[in-house]
This record gives sequence, C-alpha cells and structure tokens, in this order.
Amino acid sequence: MSEFEGLVAAVTGGASGIGRATADLLASRGATVAVLDLKPDDLTEGLTGFRCDVGSDDEVRSAIAAVAERFGRLDILVNNAGIGAQGDVTANDDDEWHRVLDINVVGMVRLARAALPHLKDSPSAAIVNTCSIAAWAGLPNRALYSASKGAVLSLTLAMATDHLADKIRVNCVCPGTADTPWVGRLLDSAGDPEAERAALAARQPMGRLVTADEVANAIVYLASPLSASTTGTALAVDGGMYGLRPRGPVQQ
Repeated sequence: MSEFEGLVAAVTGGASGIGRATADLLASRGATVAVLDLKPDDLTEGLTGFRCDVGSDDEVRSAIAAVAERFGRLDILVNNAGIGAQGDVTANDDDEWHRVLDINVVGMVRLARAALPHLKDSPSAAIVNTCSIAAWAGLPNRALYSASKGAVLSLTLAMATDHLADKIRVNCVCPGTADTPWVGRLLDSAGDPEAERAALAARQPMGRLVTADEVANAIVYLASPLSASTTGTALAVDGGMYGLRPRGPVQQ
C-alpha cells in the first residue's frame, strides 16, 4: 500500500518505541518521514532525523521549519513524544507536575502551533496525538500521568472542532499498557519485575501487553488520507480494557 505517497509526516519521539514503529510504518506506506527526537540516532533508511525538545518552543519551531524547508511541505503530524509519572496525587511536587504537563500537553500544543501554517496548505492534513487508556480509566498510582493524558483527549476534541474549516483532521490513539522501552524501564525498577509484568498484562482483558506495532497501525490508520471522514476520534488499542468486563481470566 502506498496511500502516503508524496506526503510528508513528522513524528515526535520517533526514535524508539511507538514513535519508531509509527515512523517505520509510515515510510513503508510511501510517506517521507521526519523523526523529531532528543536523540534522532540510528534511524533506518527512509527516516530523516531532526533534533527537537518538545519542551522548547524555539526548538520546536526550528525543527518544523527545517522539515518544511527540507521537504517542501508538511502533511501529517504525529504528536507522540511524552514522559511518564507514578504515584498518587501527593507523590509529585509542583515542579514535577509542571514538567510532565509541559511535555505531555504543552509540547503537543507547541508542535501543532508550529505545524498549522504548513498543514493548512496540505490536501491531506492530519494530526494524531498519542493519548492513553489513562485518560478515561482510573489507573492506580498514575494521578499526574492520567491528568496529562486526560488533557490530551480534551485537546484533541477541541482541535478537531477548531480546524474543521481548515480541513485538518485531528484524532488520538489511546493505548493500553504497551511493551515499550519506557514500560521496560518501569518493570526493571519494580521489586519483582516478572510479577509486575504479569499484573499489567492481567488487567487488560486480552491478557497481554499491547505491542508498539499495534499502536503504530492505529496511528497510521488515523493519519491516512483513506480515513478522510475520521476526525475527533479517540481510538482505543488496549486489549479491551476500556469497554470489556470479562467475568474471569481469559484462557490464552
């Protein structure tokens, strides 16, 4: 399939995990892909790296300008960069609350703000934000992270409405717990990593972690010009966690 032929996509946090899987899949479908990352290293053929700290408006504007100058256009923005946080509402001080919200929410605002002038010129403009099951399910010890992802969900819906007249589609994907480097580091820090992995897998009705490739497929679906009537949608990729209530463990 090559429905992205001739289109340019920018993927933040695109050097690893869900972002890397998304960048690779977009490239395989014909897109020209710019990877915006703190360390855009060791990229596969077809990906072009641009240094970008989403916490810096200057770096974001410079990176988006560089992408547009290099490729002559920008059609798709995947807002994937983000950071995690653990604990209940008392666990993090004001500085950490501001830091996480600045990266996970305002970072997406910075990218969208810089990209909009270019997206408005595209015949197939799309923004896809990486949200989380934490936006709409009460997960334990994720107060700050959940607050940031709840904001991403609301931001997605507001932007989708604001940019209807611009013909820019805005959607988000809401993964469950995904088998990514960040989750791997989280598990490594647990007292019993294997038990923690089993607990995370068990809370998803399908009984396993979501893969980065599965989330990437959802992101690429939402970004595709073939999904031209899909906007303001939050697509769950969570093993059934949001909507299913099985009576007991599912036999694998």
